[in-house]
Amino acid sequence: MAAESALETAVSRYLAHLAADRGLAANTLSSYRRDLRRYAQALRERGRCAIGEVTEADVLGYLAGLREGDAAHRPLSDRSAARAVAAVRGLHRFAVREGLAAADPAAGVRPPASPKRRPKAISVAEVERLLAAAASEGTPRGLRDRALLELLYGSGARISEAVALDVDDLDLKAGLIRLTGKGGRVRRVPVGEHARRAVEAYLRQARPHLAKDGTAGAALFLNARGGRLSRQGAWMVLRAAAQRARLVGVSPHTLRHSFATHLLDGGADAGVVHQLLGNVSAEQGRGGRMYALVTQGLLTEVHAMAHPRARAEV
Repeated sequence: MAAESALETAVSRYLAHLAADRGLAANTLSSYRRDLRRYAQALRERGRCAIGEVTEADVLGYLAGLREGDAAHRPLSDRSAARAVAAVRGLHRFAVREGLAAADPAAGVRPPASPKRRPKAISVAEVERLLAAAASEGTPRGLRDRALLELLYGSGARISEAVALDVDDLDLKAGLIRLTGKGGRVRRVPVGEHARRAVEAYLRQARPHLAKDGTAGAALFLNARGGRLSRQGAWMVLRAAAQRARLVGVSPHTLRHSFATHLLDGGADAGVVHQLLGNVSAEQGRGGRMYALVTQGLLTEVHAMAHPRARAEV
């Protein structure tokens, strides 16, 4: 009984510390108390009667039990499980600090990561509605908006990469643009005939009007004052076009995700798509899979074959 009391004493002392020294809100303290009582019960069922006897395997087993649930408890959500793990980690840090245990078995245990909500790809028909809505006005700004959205969808560029483009980053004759991605990594990606024509029309008919007094500098996409279009400004362009096209929940990353999805649907290899997106670093793809870097010619060939707007109708 005394050994069991030692475990309960450690939990009680930690809860008292939280209440007195950390000043946790009553609801938070109540949640911690409930989580730690469940933890203590799970430890006793494993034969652990003192806080110093607990191993990392005990902590991991408890976490697995939270996610699976049992006859008395429903499976916890990622958020609730993360809170429970935080309570357990805090308890063991406190036990070591107070001399109740020699080691911290929870030091290497991390809360479960909440799965990132993947952006939803829109269909090719919806992309076409969006692009048509962007050019609904035959004005310099309308031509700019169409060129921007065609380029985002045609290249898979991040919005920050698109607004950072300079005119010199374009090789429209070859149908290529130079993007500077995360970490300053530079890649050249094909954009397809639709995007190429839209950008050419913007450069010829719209950018000179937006450039005002000729002080625009090298920026490709300009705002109404003649300066570089900002990330927020590009967001507003997309939002306005989506509203006119009656599309809900469309973001710049939606176009990027749609670019990747439609290429894969068109038969492109996943490694090529990763490289076009700029997601491949040191030949490392998502999820640890290795992708061999491919030549610029193959990137262009695959893009031309698989992208829905790579080729324009004659």
